[in-house]
Amino acid sequence: MPAPHLSLKELRRVVIAAAVGNVIEWYDFYIFGSLASILAVKFFEKSHPVAAFLSTVALFSVGFLIRPLGAFVFGWLGDRVGRKYTFLVTLSGMGISTALIGFIPSYASIGLAAAVLLFALRLIQGLCLGGEYGGAITYVAEHIADEKRGYYTGWLQTSPTLGIVVSLATIIGIRRYLGQEAFNDWGWRLPFIISLLLVAIAIYIRLSLQETPIFQEIKAKGRTATNPWREAFLSRNIRYVLIASVVVLGQGCVWYSGQFWALYFLQTVKKVDVLTSSFIVGLALLIATPTLIFWGWLSDKIGRKPIILTGMALASITYYPLYVALGTYADPTNLNYAMSVLIVVILVNYVGMTYGPIAAFLAEFFPGRIRYTSVSVAYHIGNGWGGGLVPIITTSAYLSTGSLGWALAYPIGLPAIMFVLALFLMPETRKTSIWVEEARPARV
Repeated sequence: MPAPHLSLKELRRVVIAAAVGNVIEWYDFYIFGSLASILAVKFFEKSHPVAAFLSTVALFSVGFLIRPLGAFVFGWLGDRVGRKYTFLVTLSGMGISTALIGFIPSYASIGLAAAVLLFALRLIQGLCLGGEYGGAITYVAEHIADEKRGYYTGWLQTSPTLGIVVSLATIIGIRRYLGQEAFNDWGWRLPFIISLLLVAIAIYIRLSLQETPIFQEIKAKGRTATNPWREAFLSRNIRYVLIASVVVLGQGCVWYSGQFWALYFLQTVKKVDVLTSSFIVGLALLIATPTLIFWGWLSDKIGRKPIILTGMALASITYYPLYVALGTYADPTNLNYAMSVLIVVILVNYVGMTYGPIAAFLAEFFPGRIRYTSVSVAYHIGNGWGGGLVPIITTSAYLSTGSLGWALAYPIGLPAIMFVLALFLMPETRKTSIWVEEARPARV
């Protein structure tokens, strides 16, 4: 089928409708991580602050580790029922579970039950997020002409970063309004509860969407996958899922090491207060977010593979000196705001290189009838496991050894290994047309 000729206004509407849900999904997910130090003493035994903090980070990671299962479940639904309705379900589940975290009584009130409830809601968050992002990638890609897919999906790729910015801005605003004492006492609940309003707005926007042209065509021809799981994982397609997972493992590690561990590093290693560290990371994210669009656009010109792999290589080579420099400039006794922000901007630019083109690559790598399932599972293996383990591994390594080098061993080593594997396994997909039925890259 030919690619649709959508107006700029229609294209903008497609991207915004898909992205707004992602912004809120990631706002929900990162509110938890941003407030980990407070949650540690609210839901776990206070007499062991290190253990409490690690418990919170572990719960944060559980939300990531469960994501491939969500991708597995909701990917099936997306390829059987449709892209639009599936990510309406995932968005609703994410928002409700996040809001409920704001209502859980503390450990002091109900004991261990507080941690159990928190754990259950984190599982629901992770499951829903596992189905959301693959749906958004698929939805946008299936509206865009081949030659502009990197650019428009690059706009979509800004949504997780913007979700972090919104979460940090919300925390900063509420904390300044209430004061530190009230915020630490009960005000930390408000960012979670606000999620309900944000999700209601996103659902309203998404309800106006139509199904994608490709899925409509597949459904009209009676070619929807009878069993997406079997076609995706018990056929030759499993080779493509594994190759995509290798690429996304490296990308996911760079994403979390360059953005989220920068915040952990400032707060737990350098002991920069929550407000100041949130300001540094939030400002850097705002400055560097356009790199996601730029690298997505450039991948339409020179290819997905060279940009993604260059980002992995640069991250592996320069993480240690960059974090040493960040530690120097972010010393709370003599904090250099400008240099601290600049270093985080460089870290986020690596995110832009690896993450900006990845949505286009994944959409082009799989055929339409099993695209939602294949994209979602590969994406969340890489980002859920490769990236989601960054906070717990890096933080645990630093707290147990006191060594920045050991803390960065995983963020440096994993992208380096995935770079070598992807150099030989990853095909270039830029010239693959998703509008040709069952299209595959020219060479794998």
